[in-house]
Amino acid sequence: MSLKSVNKPETNVAVLEIVIDADKFNSAVTAVYNRKKNEITVPGFRKGKAPRHLIEQRFGEGVFYEDALNNLLPAAFEEALKESGLKIVAPPEYDLKSVSKTEGVTIEAKVVTKPEVNVKDYKGIELTRSVAPVTDEEIDNEIKRTQERNARTSDVQGRAAQMGDTVNIDYEGYKDGVGFDGGKDTGFDLKLGSGQFIPGFEEKIVGHEIGEEFDIDVTFPEDYHAKELAGAPVVFKIKLNAIKETVLPELDDEFAKDVSEFDTFDEYKSDVKAKLEDKASKAADSAVDEQIINALIERLEAEIPEAMFVQETENFVRDYDNRLRMQGLKLADYLKFTNSNLDDIRARLRPQAEQQVKTRLALEKIAEIENIEVSDAELEEEYDSLAKSYNMELDKVKELVAPEDLTADKKVQKAVAFVKENAIIKEA
Repeated sequence: MSLKSVNKPETNVAVLEIVIDADKFNSAVTAVYNRKKNEITVPGFRKGKAPRHLIEQRFGEGVFYEDALNNLLPAAFEEALKESGLKIVAPPEYDLKSVSKTEGVTIEAKVVTKPEVNVKDYKGIELTRSVAPVTDEEIDNEIKRTQERNARTSDVQGRAAQMGDTVNIDYEGYKDGVGFDGGKDTGFDLKLGSGQFIPGFEEKIVGHEIGEEFDIDVTFPEDYHAKELAGAPVVFKIKLNAIKETVLPELDDEFAKDVSEFDTFDEYKSDVKAKLEDKASKAADSAVDEQIINALIERLEAEIPEAMFVQETENFVRDYDNRLRMQGLKLADYLKFTNSNLDDIRARLRPQAEQQVKTRLALEKIAEIENIEVSDAELEEEYDSLAKSYNMELDKVKELVAPEDLTADKKVQKAVAFVKENAIIKEA
């Protein structure tokens, strides 16, 4: 097998002319014959006993050619591609030019190649790092959320229901004096003010006491999903069985001990502030990274083949499908629920895919220009990190992730760090 020639008829496209010699091709044909002869019936012969030349006379000389080519082509293409030195971004398209027992095989493989890339002025990029100050209101709100998570409920006696209470009710709805589907339940817990029921329903329970039976007049919204109820006035007959109120814990030293490792509320509050400040600092770092990406895309010069965008979009679709499966939902079901199709998903993910392709090309070029390398120790550290992240054995991770792929990813990470180190970052 050999690479006969490489032609480049257009930008980012190459045609490899590959030759498979007659001996190798005939050996492959013989191997296919030996594997399939037991499946072929020729009159006058038991299965598996018919000579090859008789099978070829009966079914055509090329009866075994397709399987032989399918067996030879992957290795032949890989060998030719390696010899050509080309980097391709999509699977090849094959065109069989000639095939015979005496001359062997000549086949053309049309490939889309990685584009030539230039990134200008990537050193000294001006960036702004803006850390949002943490306000007292944010601190109080964070503490309040923790306080609400640690709240308890208490039975109410001697007063009427009010907003914020959880009431237990029996209810049945009537339209024009007739009960309707889905309008009845008993022992239902409803937090007043949650907006769980249609507008006006929860507000009209306020002021009633345990044991009361009363009617509520409300109107369903015009856009209600059940068409027979949309915009309709109805009456709900209600029985109020119980009222519970939410009791928040006091914000004191005991609260701090319950929800943290600190002994005093002041220490706990200081820690909340520190964590919010750290979060704000990380958000500022992420914003700087985003500015770097946008700046590099602006400085990128390349004629990027459409195949790269298409392929990366499909990668995003597969990732999206995997995330849905982790949530117990199939992509086909999601499309049905959202009344959409795969093209809608592709259109939504395409801008992210384009940004990913452009960013990667820019960073790979910077890594090449700056001779960024990855040491064996750094590669091993990356494998260890992956193993811990996915809770897998290190050897298994090494089986799944090729070292050249991980090295390429690490070079891109180091290129980002290089651009950041050489940027002019103004603190705002």
